[in-house]
Amino acid sequence: MAGRLKGKVALITGGASGQGRMAAMMFAQEGAKIALSDMQEEGGMQTQHMVTENGGEALFVAADVSQEASAKQMVEAALQRYGRLDILYNNAGIVGKGRDTDVANLEFDAWNQVIQVNLSGIFLGSKYAVPALIEAGGGSIINTASVAGMIGSPNSGHAYAASKGGVIALTRAMAVKYAANHIRVNAICPGTIYTPMTDHLVDDQERLQVIEAQHPLGYLGKAEDIVYMALYLASDESSWVTGGVFPVDGGRTAQ
Repeated sequence: MAGRLKGKVALITGGASGQGRMAAMMFAQEGAKIALSDMQEEGGMQTQHMVTENGGEALFVAADVSQEASAKQMVEAALQRYGRLDILYNNAGIVGKGRDTDVANLEFDAWNQVIQVNLSGIFLGSKYAVPALIEAGGGSIINTASVAGMIGSPNSGHAYAASKGGVIALTRAMAVKYAANHIRVNAICPGTIYTPMTDHLVDDQERLQVIEAQHPLGYLGKAEDIVYMALYLASDESSWVTGGVFPVDGGRTAQ
């Protein structure tokens, strides 16, 4: 069904690669005008080009979602370009490779870095996007959480797990608060998927097999598996869906 987002403007954070890039492409194919942000300028410009060369409209904004001034400027740039905002996809995040361990061994600065990007980044993006969504008459906010925020795992860094649990709680609080403004707020909890954030697993076949076995379907997901859910939540098809926390995880949380 084409045109599911026709006439809508979507701001996607973390748009330089992985899920964010896939979301920019798929949302544009469904008719949305795209604003995307990332710290990685080369990748962000590549995503912008990929959208426009396929007939879509896109604006890349270099931004660090963990910094208030940058998050504010990101939203302002989208509004200046398109005049409105209908969808905010808070997708940017980090995993703290090699630094995010258990609480007894985790350095405080590593903890702060993960929390600042994964949780404060969603707060800041939403802080400046919500007034625009209210002005537009409502809209959809989609937050990227994780199965790590739902269940314990010996493999999860504790800062990452805490940040994603916080995203789930914030999602529910925002959903209740802004329902009267016709703003729907939902969270997606991916299992382990193939993106540039997880490509290091390919080089460790033993670890890869262990992680695949944690998912009853027996294999890792792809970026589009997550974005299909995001597309549904961005569209009017989910007009009566808010406060939801949706695992897209190959069955991992069903065990």
